[in-house]
Amino acid sequence: MKIDKLESFLLLNSYVVRITTDTGISGIGASSCWGYPEAIQAIVNVYKDYLIGQNPFRIEHHWQHLYRMNPFRGTACSGAVSAVDIALWDLKGKHFEVPVWELLGGNCRDKIRLHILSGGPTPEKMYDATKQAIQDGFTAIKFDPFSGGFQNMAQDRLIKHATEIVASAREAGGPDMDLIVEVHRKLTPMVAVAVGEALIPFHLYFMEDPIQIDTITTQSEIARRIPVPLANGERNTTIWEFRELLEHGGPQYLRPDVALAGGLTHCKKIAAIAEAYHCAVVTHNFLNPLITAASLQLDTAIPNFITQEYTKRDEDPTFAVFKSAHKREGGYIPVSQAPGLGVELDDTLIEETPFAPLTKTDTPLREDGSVAYSV
Repeated sequence: MKIDKLESFLLLNSYVVRITTDTGISGIGASSCWGYPEAIQAIVNVYKDYLIGQNPFRIEHHWQHLYRMNPFRGTACSGAVSAVDIALWDLKGKHFEVPVWELLGGNCRDKIRLHILSGGPTPEKMYDATKQAIQDGFTAIKFDPFSGGFQNMAQDRLIKHATEIVASAREAGGPDMDLIVEVHRKLTPMVAVAVGEALIPFHLYFMEDPIQIDTITTQSEIARRIPVPLANGERNTTIWEFRELLEHGGPQYLRPDVALAGGLTHCKKIAAIAEAYHCAVVTHNFLNPLITAASLQLDTAIPNFITQEYTKRDEDPTFAVFKSAHKREGGYIPVSQAPGLGVELDDTLIEETPFAPLTKTDTPLREDGSVAYSV
């Protein structure tokens, strides 16, 4: 069996690749580098010359070759490798007629716990969003309490506003709802510590990405100083970055994205490193059902997974081009027995599915005109 064809698609908010063999079996993958999907397509086009004619089952070998074929790194390169890697795992699972999690070592659980992405900019809307999450069957909710204009708030106002939002979520959710506070890298280190101290009474599941991710050591130092559980890693891409993050003392949860951090091949290794530090894995994803399906394979197969990020976007008819075997039941998705990833492209819908990238150009500015800490 050899790789015979590689197709690239820019669909909705993502880059998608489909790899087909000379036997007619195909696999699909996607990249989570949503800021630059066209760049991912250009990089995969470079990979194409190498991949055509190769044995698709040599996944680890192909990962090493693609990652090291040129002396350049970063999210675009890793995002491209991830898309190809996920597609190859999908293809291999379909060939052997087993779900990918079976090839990764079998299932550690029978269903995958979800945390819903939701929230609101006011305490009232946060309360309503939390109640809706409970009604929908979720036992965990993630939200950003730092609404528009955060960059111009005085520190006392910023902390009080965030505290009011979190207090409203706790009031609505009660003791049986886990609260995850997403900061989107908006705070300076010392403000992040002050926010963490203010949120102690609400017993957060964790706080995520409080500061910019420019340095590994600073993220680790802040994880030691913030007095609530911390999660990092959705923008990190390699086992070496994750190892250094943990080696320097934090955080308590890792957030690898299978469609950015090297695909299933690499994220299985990241999870193993986390396990060695008694660190749980909370897989990142908010883009589409294809990346959700890939994430679920990892979630199923690793022992230290705790909850999967989920958005109802997956259930929107807009994303019908992805035909998924994974169906949410309340706050969980049962482990699927579908071969491969358990998701297919609907070829009849590809041409009519628009490309609507999430690329941002409206970086928030402070009142003085300077660039604020951006998401």
